[in-house]
Order: sequence, then C-alpha cells, then structure tokens
Amino acid sequence: MANIYDLANQLEREIRALPEYQAVLAAKEKISADNNAQVIWDDFLKMQEKFQGMMKTGQLPSQEEQKAMNDLGQKIETNPTLKSYFDEQQRLSIYMQDIEKIVFGPLQDLAK
Repeated sequence: MANIYDLANQLEREIRALPEYQAVLAAKEKISADNNAQVIWDDFLKMQEKFQGMMKTGQLPSQEEQKAMNDLGQKIETNPTLKSYFDEQQRLSIYMQDIEKIVFGPLQDLAK
C-alpha cells in the first residue's frame, strides 16, 4: 500500500500542474504588473481581513462598511485584470471542490 503522505504530496504536485492552477498564477502576476489593479487588490485584501476579524468576534459590518465592500466589488468587476483573476480562480475552485468531496468522503461516511 502506498504511503498516504506520498499520495498527498503527489496530489499537491498534480494540482500545481493543472492548467487551471497555472492560469490563476498567470492572472495573479498580471495584477502585480497593473498598478491600478494592485491598489484595488490591496484594498480588497484589507477589507477581507477586516470582515473576517469581525466575523470571528461575532460583529456585523456597518452599513457604511457594507457599502464600501460593494463599491470595491464594483471596482473589481470593472477592472479586466482583477475580473480575469477571479474568473480563473472560480474555474480552479471547481476542481478543488471535487477533490475535497473525494478526499473527505471517508470522514463523511463515518458521520453517517
């Protein structure tokens, strides 16, 4: 029987080799090369971190914070570099969801 860690490491290498993974990497590099996209991306990461921190403490974002996030979402949608990144990331997530179902299937069977 193969070592489970060897199989996990092989899976990691195979994921990195997927064309969808490579497309996300390429799209991410384009963000770094586009100053406008990079500023929006940095703002998005800061906002995301803030919202995650709020969720951990049970806080809800204010209407002003929600509006700021919606405005940022609009900027992302209208920026072709960022839109491409999120589109590519969505394609990769389909693979990741399928892999997650397969890998965690045995654990889900135990819960039944």
